[in-house]
Amino acid sequence: MPPPPPAKVFAPPHVFGLEKSQLLKEALEKDGRVPRGREDVQRLLKLHKDRFRSDLQWILFCADVPSLIQEGPQCGLVALWMAGTLLAPHSDIPLERVVQVAMERGYTAQGEMFSVADMGRLAQEALGCQAEVLCGGLGGPNRDHVLQHLVAGHPLLIPYDEDFNHEPCQRKGHKAHWAVSTGVLLGVQAVPGLGYTEDPELPGLFHPEPGMPHQPPSVPEEGSPGAVYLLSKQGKSWHYQLWDYDQVRDSNLQLTDFSPSRAADGREYVVPAGGLRAGLCGQALLLRPQDSSH
Repeated sequence: MPPPPPAKVFAPPHVFGLEKSQLLKEALEKDGRVPRGREDVQRLLKLHKDRFRSDLQWILFCADVPSLIQEGPQCGLVALWMAGTLLAPHSDIPLERVVQVAMERGYTAQGEMFSVADMGRLAQEALGCQAEVLCGGLGGPNRDHVLQHLVAGHPLLIPYDEDFNHEPCQRKGHKAHWAVSTGVLLGVQAVPGLGYTEDPELPGLFHPEPGMPHQPPSVPEEGSPGAVYLLSKQGKSWHYQLWDYDQVRDSNLQLTDFSPSRAADGREYVVPAGGLRAGLCGQALLLRPQDSSH
């Protein structure tokens, strides 16, 4: 009898940019140990303390998430995975599962995500969480909603244009990238009396006491510059970054054009009808655990 034909092996689709990402990952691993979340936040705050207005007191709300370095154009899926550690903390859902669902549903070809709405559907299915698509930008009436969401300890996924140092910039969507924000630093006229302690190393900075009730602070007015910062992570660094809220808002609001270099590279991308203007511009994703009531 002739031997049976070999079983078909389906190779995963080639992910362009994976080799470059692997080099990045190896370089970051050689750079030193992965920082612990609280140590990293403290380092960041000390580094940027001169940016904080001295006429304000500061309150930091921060829900810690692990870091993960992306492989190929997976920035959105990596940001979602990081957020998932807050949404389903005991489920240990691997990134591979998130990628698999995204590909099976036709949301992505190789890890890219150019639709906030698709990201919301993916979050609901893969993580079993609540997902609210925010439209109309991060400013105006949406601003208080976003800040209260972060104060409550819930993650926010934000598409933005990424500068060379990973910070938000304005490139009309040509450098579209994703980050997860899990904390907010608020500059206030006075810290509420109930449930906050001053940082022993950074005078003027206060933290809510863990496990204790605390009075919500008054959110700074939108016209008050330099009074709100987002604590964010993205898939090209182990570290937290601290971004001025208005800078993030403005970057998110100008994601209008698909990158010409991507359009000409001959690779497959899933882009929604209407392009980035319809899929990403002025949009973000607010995520909550399934059992959350607010």
